[in-house]
Amino acid sequence: MTAPLFAVVLAGGVGSRFWPLSTPQRPKQLLPLIGDAPMLAETVDRLVPLVGRERTLVLTSARLRDPILAAVPTLTAEQLLLEPRAAGTAAALTWAAAEVRRRGGADARMVCVHADWAIGDADRFRATLAAAAEAAASHGALATVGIVPTRPDPGFGYIQPGPDQAPGVREVARFVEKPDIPRATQMVADGYLWNSGIFAWRAQDLLDEVEAVTPELGAALANVAAGAEAFFGAVTGGVSIDVGVLERSRRVLVLAGDFGWDDVGTWAALQRVRRHDAEGNANFGRVVTQRAARNVVHAEGSAVVLYGVSDLVVVVRDGVTLVTTVELAHDLKSLVDHLPPDLKELA
Repeated sequence: MTAPLFAVVLAGGVGSRFWPLSTPQRPKQLLPLIGDAPMLAETVDRLVPLVGRERTLVLTSARLRDPILAAVPTLTAEQLLLEPRAAGTAAALTWAAAEVRRRGGADARMVCVHADWAIGDADRFRATLAAAAEAAASHGALATVGIVPTRPDPGFGYIQPGPDQAPGVREVARFVEKPDIPRATQMVADGYLWNSGIFAWRAQDLLDEVEAVTPELGAALANVAAGAEAFFGAVTGGVSIDVGVLERSRRVLVLAGDFGWDDVGTWAALQRVRRHDAEGNANFGRVVTQRAARNVVHAEGSAVVLYGVSDLVVVVRDGVTLVTTVELAHDLKSLVDHLPPDLKELA
């Protein structure tokens, strides 16, 4: 009998680059940034045909329990894996793997995705996740899905595929941190893939590899079966799954993914994933434009009228209006850090 397959959705961040819309109690994964439903709800619904609803788990902060259950009523409390504190993605996914093993047995498999992605072709997305889970299980490896690039983007890490291990499955030769534009351009030409953060493995294989290559979690790993409080209480320093496990492991495979993936990390990203009007404006709410092009506008509770301007980001919420350019939208975290206290509270 095939071992059960679980999906783990990482949904713990705030998304300060989406100020003033995102807040600690209303983070970006709970916002309708792409369609009419919160991004987390869209992500869960996308996974249900692959793994079933009861095996779709959401890994998030304990403080977001009630906001998530309110925003995504199809989820139950049993589907939430609540971190008592942030400790890095290596710790979070190690604990999630222990929980998947507890629920599904020693051979249980898991795929890991993020809650804030846009996916153009859901069927191909699910097929790629299934192939990654199968490759990981059959090779006793940790698998990742590298996205076929559509542009030389310096905002992503990259993966260099190595030798073939099976049709469509290759070893990872190396991971590369975010490059500059010239280097990213060359990497795209050389067949590198974007490091998406999509992972698949048997839960036990991840736990074994963490024990072998991630000494930062050594003390905590001994407490992983004792519950979240005991496990996270023993984590002494945060480390990411990429740095703490994948970059150190010799058991990592990569499959290429081509299904219209986009990391919705800034307001500017909405230009790529939202529906556009005839002039290329990506609007939400009551927005009127004339002689205006390629703007991103999000209006809550107020109307926004644009005339004769282009390449702007305009966000209106609760009496606060943000105006910046598409080019500078990636730097909002820096802006939020320097806001006056009364405005910073919104973030």
